[in-house]
Amino acid sequence: MNAIRRMFLLAAAAAGAALISPVAAPASPAVPGYVATAVANPDRPAADRQRDSARKPAEVIAFSQMRPGSTVADLIPREGYYDRIFAGVVGSAGHVYGFYPTELRNILKKEPLPRNGGTPDPKFPNFTALVAPANDFAPPVPVDVVWLSDNYHDFHDPFFAPANIAKINAAVFKALKPGGIYLILDHAAEKGSGLRDTNTLHRIDEAAVESEVEAAGFQLVGESDVLRNPADDHTKTIFDPSIRGRTDQFALRFRKP
Repeated sequence: MNAIRRMFLLAAAAAGAALISPVAAPASPAVPGYVATAVANPDRPAADRQRDSARKPAEVIAFSQMRPGSTVADLIPREGYYDRIFAGVVGSAGHVYGFYPTELRNILKKEPLPRNGGTPDPKFPNFTALVAPANDFAPPVPVDVVWLSDNYHDFHDPFFAPANIAKINAAVFKALKPGGIYLILDHAAEKGSGLRDTNTLHRIDEAAVESEVEAAGFQLVGESDVLRNPADDHTKTIFDPSIRGRTDQFALRFRKP
């Protein structure tokens, strides 16, 4: 085989491998105008907007492939930072359901959960609260995107008992439309650490998340490095002042076949 033909075949093989690879290369996708507009919405609280430079919501939401008309379920919305942006992205033709597990009452001693079926922020009427045990996650309609940011690891911890991650992932799979997206962001732990650090450092090994979610029937179809921080050595709790708000975070996009 001459050198030119060999080089051609090697290039063709590499191209073919790229086409069949199930996971897209890490990338920062272009931000659609409707996402940029939602992030720039003046109705968002000033405290939210001050966090944008660190959380990079436009890039992460673009990675999720959320779009106008989507129905979104945010699993553990916390203060609603992302949900107010989601409401602008999906618009009047879409809807956002914020699912607040009742187990949060174990740590939110002085802060009551929203009313089930209520609107947590009247400026965003297409954002509805759902309140139920974590294992009973079930939006009232099939959804296009389930979003879970920085809290996947918590489902492994004692304060969320009796939450069961296998049941939760199965419920997410059931709630999504065919082709729907399960988007998970979380604080990265040391590679190979599995679940060791979930209750101490509040971090989780990315490989452990992939294994558990794929066991529920999902396919990993994308990864993003937009929230990566190589300066984080994964040894500190996420609340350590030296790293808080700047932890190394992975972003994984799973799809329901």
